[in-house]
Parts: sequence; structure tokens; C-alpha cells
Amino acid sequence: MRFSAAATADRLLPSFLAARARPGLTNLDALLFASGDRHGSAGRASLIAFLIRVLSAVIALVSQVLIARWIGSFDYGIFVMVWTVMVIAGNLSCLGFHTSIIRFIPEYRARGRLGELRGIMATSKIFVLATSTLIAALGIAGVWLFSDAVESYYVLPFYLGIACLPIIALSDTLEGTARAHSWAALGLGPIYLLRPLLILALMGLALQLGYPATGQTAVIAAIIATLLTALFQIVTIVPRTRAGLRQVRPKYHHRQWLMVSLPIFVIEGFYFMLTNADVLLVGYFMPPGDVAVYFATTKILALVHFVYFAVKAGVAQRYAHYAQDGNSAKLADFARETVAWTFWPSLVMAGAVLLLGKPLLSMFGPGFEAGYPLLFVLVVGVIARSSVGPAESLLTMTGNQNICALVYGLTLSISVVLNLILIPLHGLWGASIAMAVALSCEAALLAFTVWKRLGIVMIVPNARLPRRQETV
Repeated sequence: MRFSAAATADRLLPSFLAARARPGLTNLDALLFASGDRHGSAGRASLIAFLIRVLSAVIALVSQVLIARWIGSFDYGIFVMVWTVMVIAGNLSCLGFHTSIIRFIPEYRARGRLGELRGIMATSKIFVLATSTLIAALGIAGVWLFSDAVESYYVLPFYLGIACLPIIALSDTLEGTARAHSWAALGLGPIYLLRPLLILALMGLALQLGYPATGQTAVIAAIIATLLTALFQIVTIVPRTRAGLRQVRPKYHHRQWLMVSLPIFVIEGFYFMLTNADVLLVGYFMPPGDVAVYFATTKILALVHFVYFAVKAGVAQRYAHYAQDGNSAKLADFARETVAWTFWPSLVMAGAVLLLGKPLLSMFGPGFEAGYPLLFVLVVGVIARSSVGPAESLLTMTGNQNICALVYGLTLSISVVLNLILIPLHGLWGASIAMAVALSCEAALLAFTVWKRLGIVMIVPNARLPRRQETV
């Protein structure tokens, strides 16, 4: 016997309410339990990713509130500045391999190319560790050479954080490997649930043991948490990926893998810089206290943005599957549905954030509620971005990664120029306006590119939810 949301509603709700809810609940049942390839795996993966992102957002909010209260706004600003840079740098030091494997692993498994499958899984880990170690060495040298140009309170935390880059990169690669196998919980759980919980627990333990309540202590707690998370991933993910492959001789296509990974690296580099350029430039122009307020505001906004990330995590593999099969009709229908999955929940979450934003910000401590008016500007960009769904994943998984990189490069240029102009003039308001405009431009450019390259009108007025007859 299988759980059915529609049947449960019929039993528990009054008849008139059950009748009103039945169409939506029937679609939910179809999404979760359909035997077809279209919504069965992608829908479940997206739902798991969504639930993990919800829980992650709650954990992140609670942990950031507690850390901000424990160490104060100044040191909290130091911590978030350093750790944001490290997470970006660690992810980018994978040079795109942690995402390209999501495209190659399902393809090799589907076609029985087990030699290539074993080859790319081994290559991705070795390559990522090598490149991230080199980048970490260059980063440490850079901080040493230019330490006079960096505020003294940032120098030691940056040294510590840079040493963690290889661990962050390996962790991101193992996440991509798990997602490529459709292990959504195992892929997203360690980084988005385990790591923030460990950071919070280790920071609390450090303070109980008498260590100073500083940004440096918080960075050290984050490093140890990242190491423990990576060890957990190695133990739980790596043995599962080797099942059935131990006797297979690996085959390598380094040139092909690199040629696909590098444009993805450029895309994700531009994307990470785009989504964090405002925080980084606020940190450059303004003191740590203002960085703390702005970062706390963006963490509240992340409650809206996680919907997009959840859908993206669940559907990337399915985009690649339809593209490899050459089924353009299914690809187009599915792409439009993922826009609906992204936009409408994001809109609901945006309303909730605007309603509850001020009390949520006040939990960070005195003065943080100053970021509340900024939410009304920032949310415009996030909603505009959600109106085209995970369009960049669609481009990347269909071989259009080069033009996607160009779109992100252009959008990043708009963001940086606007931030450089507006932050000195208008402070945090300038950063908020720059980010909202940049995200709106990104959405328009992505929608136009998808239409020109794939002939798919991937924007919310053209989005639709799946119909019952399509899911059985």
C-alpha cells in the first residue's frame, strides 16, 4: 500500500475542501510516485532537494543568528567576509569538474560505458585536489605579498581559510558525484545540513572551552566542520560509486572532459561572483559592521532563493537525459514545468520574507533590523530570476555552456559596474539596487538565449504545471 495525498485528503477533510484540494494533490501524487521517467525521479529529487533546502535555510538562519550574537557584528562581518570568499574560491577551484560530472556520469551509465565512468570519477577527484591545492598555494602567497593592502583583522583569517580550499573543492566534487547518481539526499545533505550544524556546534564548544569570541575562532570552527563533512562524504559516497566497477579498466578522455568543464567553470565563476559581488564590494568599501548587516539581510533573502536551488539540483540530470535522447518535445515541456516549480513557490516565499523580515533580522542583534528596507529592493531581483527557472542548467546540460558563460560574463560586468558606482554614493542601498538590476538583466538574457538556441519560451507566462494524464 502506498501513501496518497489525494486519498488522505478525501478521508480527513470535509468534502467541499477535499474537492477543492484534489486536483493539486493528485498532481502531487503523480509527481512523487509516477513510474514514468519524466516526473518520477526528477520530481522526487526536486522535492528532496527542496526539503533539504528548507531545513538548510532554517539551520543557516539559526546558526548565523547565534554566531552573530556570540561574537558581535564587527567580528561576524569578518567571519562572513572571509568564509564567503573561501566557499566561492573552493567551488571555483574545481574548474567546473564538480558540475560536468553531473552530465557525463548519467550518460556513461545509460550507454554502458563503464570504463569512461570509472575514469571520470577518478579523474574528477584527483584533478580537483591538484588544482585547488595549487590555487591555495597561490592564494597564501598573494595574501603574504599584498598584506599591507589588506586590513590587519582580515590577514590571519584569510590564511586559515585559504588552507581549507582543497577540502571545500573535494566536498563539492563528491556532492556533484552523488547528484549525478540521483542520490539527492546524500548529495545535498552533508554540505547543506551537516556542515552548518557542525560549524554551530564547534563554535559553541570553542566558546565553552574559553576560546575568544572572534571571527578567527569562527573561521577555525568552519574549517574543522568542512573537514569532518568531507570525511563523511568519502565514507558514504565513494564506496557506493565503486559498486560494480572494481574490475573495470578505466578509460580517459581528458581533453573532452576539460573542454566541457572549463566553460562550466567560467559560468559558475561568473555566477558566484554575480551573486556575491555585492557582499564582496560592500566589504571593500565599508566596515565589517555594515558587511554584517548586509550579509544578514541576504541570508533572510536566501529563504526565497533556495526554491531555485532546489529545483536546479533536482532537474539538471533530467535535462541532460532528454537532450541525449534527442527528445526536444519532452525537453521543452519539462523545461516549462520547471519554471512553474521555481516561480510560484518563490513568490509565496517572497511574501513571507517581506512580512517577517524585520523580526527575523532583529534576532541577529541590535542594529541588524536596519537591513529590512533593503529586502524590498533585493526581492525584486530574486523574483525576476525565478521567473525563468533553472535556465542556465538547461543551457549547460544541452551543450550551450559557451553562450551561457557569455551571458553570465555580461551580467557580472553590469553588476560590478553598478556596485562600483552606487556603493560609494548610496552605501547598502546602492548595493541592493545594483543586485536587483543585475539579476533582472540575467533573467532577461537567459530567457532570450534559451529561446534563440533551443526554441523554448522559458519564462513564467509560458510555464505550466504537469497535467495528470501526462504523468501516468
